[in-house]
Amino acid sequence: MANEGVNSGRRRFLTATTAVVGAVGVAGVAVPFISTWKPSARAQVAGAPVSVDISKIDGEPGMRMIVQWRGKPVWIFKRTPEQLAALPGLNDRLRDPASENADQTPAFAKNETRAIKPELAVIVGICTHLGCSPSYVPELQPQAFDSEWQGGFYCPCHNSRFDLAGRVFQGVPAPSNLEVPPYHFVDDTHLVVGVAPEGAV
Repeated sequence: MANEGVNSGRRRFLTATTAVVGAVGVAGVAVPFISTWKPSARAQVAGAPVSVDISKIDGEPGMRMIVQWRGKPVWIFKRTPEQLAALPGLNDRLRDPASENADQTPAFAKNETRAIKPELAVIVGICTHLGCSPSYVPELQPQAFDSEWQGGFYCPCHNSRFDLAGRVFQGVPAPSNLEVPPYHFVDDTHLVVGVAPEGAV
């Protein structure tokens, strides 16, 4: 008989072991192969557009979201009617109230709020002095660093200050306004950072 002397327990063990080793080998090949489909870190930093769901902050004035685009933090926050009303009164204290520097403000955001929708700000959160990330201080009340504070951003590195539109105050080290990145709205609750509105210069 052909099966005489065959240890069936050993056969099952060898078959199972071979199957497990084969599965591990396939996984070992598949994981690196599949990971090559992801964009490299270099490609991600190079500026792929970032889709953002803003529904979480839509009903929460003052709340801020932070997303990464081109390796930079981008702040998205909703301003209150009181914060918006305070912006024009700051013009005399600002270095560039009209946002004349095209490198910092794209044409579609050349307005007092530096935004497509006045209540929703989208600003790169890097100080234009030495690259620190300013603190978000949205309260319209006196602060230790400014007795006439009307909300905005304070950079603790060298005391630069920006209003809630990202416009720089006079007499601080930062030379220019915070950058407004290209962005557009897909619908009422989604926007894309990295792509300007259609037809925008």
